Amino acid sequence: MFTFDPKNEYHMPGFFGPRAEGLKSRRYNNVTKITVCYLTDPERLAQYIPAPFEVAELPIVIVEYSCAKEVDWLAGRGYNIIGVSAAVKFNGKEDQLEGSLALVMWESLTDPILTGREIKGVPKIYADIPDHQVINGEWRANASHFSNRIVQITANDLTALSPEQIAEGKKSQQGKNHWMGWKYIPNPDGVGAAISHATLFPTEFETTEAWTGTGTVEWENLTWEQNPTQFHIVNALEALPNRGVVYTAVTKGSSVLEPPGSPVRLLK
Repeated sequence: MFTFDPKNEYHMPGFFGPRAEGLKSRRYNNVTKITVCYLTDPERLAQYIPAPFEVAELPIVIVEYSCAKEVDWLAGRGYNIIGVSAAVKFNGKEDQLEGSLALVMWESLTDPILTGREIKGVPKIYADIPDHQVINGEWRANASHFSNRIVQITANDLTALSPEQIAEGKKSQQGKNHWMGWKYIPNPDGVGAAISHATLFPTEFETTEAWTGTGTVEWENLTWEQNPTQFHIVNALEALPNRGVVYTAVTKGSSVLEPPGSPVRLLK
């Protein structure tokens, strides 16, 4: 008869054995990002921020596209991501951190959705996200579901940063770039929470090339018929005021999720 070994890591369906050793490397060897950040209304943003989080002094929405290739745990395959985060402070009984709270993350592959969502507490959902395009110097990325567009991101007028500028930018963010989520798993009948708590997801991104410029984020307004499972999320983001883009960048490099000695953990 099958029994679970409490010292092993299982994913559903777990009856076929623990997670393979080859899946445990969290290194992403080739990552291209388009990041656009804009100011919004702090009170409107606070509607989506659970206590003990609070909106940061500057109420910034961070929209980031990532094209991840040569992913170790996928045996060199890849997938694409468009994530939306809010600049926040976490004021817990034990932890006080600055960084960003993941509000929603669309991904183009089911496997990372399942592991990041149910295990790590990242609010992941599916979308079709093609590789980015570069046309006459303009970088573009978009996501859609049920053949209806969700969002388009663009970056223009890009200027390359020097290695010294890249290093200085990284240094300025130390201690202020914690990436956090909220793990919510409902009870079996769907009512109430079996698990509901904040999480810290350590990541390291090593930038090899970077450019800054101007950018745009264009959200769609969708009907239930167009996107029955996600329209309320898209419309909520579209309704948040965009009070001006404050940062746009294209970056290339590599990343490691949960670096050695820094696993995802519960925030208190």
